[in-house]
Amino acid sequence: MTEEAAVWKRLAALLPEAEAARVGDCWSLGEQEAGLGLLVDGLVAHRVPIGEAERARISVLAEGWGEREALAPRILRCRGDGAPSPVRLIEDSGDVGAADGADVLVPWIVCERCGCVLARTHTREPWGGLSFLAESYVLVPPARDATPRVCPADAVDEAFAALQAPCAEHTADR
Repeated sequence: MTEEAAVWKRLAALLPEAEAARVGDCWSLGEQEAGLGLLVDGLVAHRVPIGEAERARISVLAEGWGEREALAPRILRCRGDGAPSPVRLIEDSGDVGAADGADVLVPWIVCERCGCVLARTHTREPWGGLSFLAESYVLVPPARDATPRVCPADAVDEAFAALQAPCAEHTADR
């Protein structure tokens, strides 16, 4: 079983049995986008408490399947469990930073231990909006003089794993 499938199964198990089965069926049928919607809707409807790390993991899954934009408001409505967490979704990503050229950094997930931020890099489109899909993922260390770590657009899981690594690994100047 792949790591993503294991995460999917673990998250679905938080739901009542019949709904968990529907979410699992979506994975089996290759309908991950629909399954993510069912998962998030079930977590919200049943007020299932989840940790911030789980909420961030669901956001990463949604990003990987092109559904983060659609699911973000509902993911943020998932009931928290109140426990401390090493990572947290940044709820208002309205503060964007400049990246190289026309690219814009959008803060997404923060490491609560050290303040490192996982950001999505988007291209500014001719009409002024941001590209729908991320161009890359950037680990922005809290120290201004440290070098950010860039992961390609197809490496959202790698970027999230790097953020969750021991802080020395993702904040060291690379």
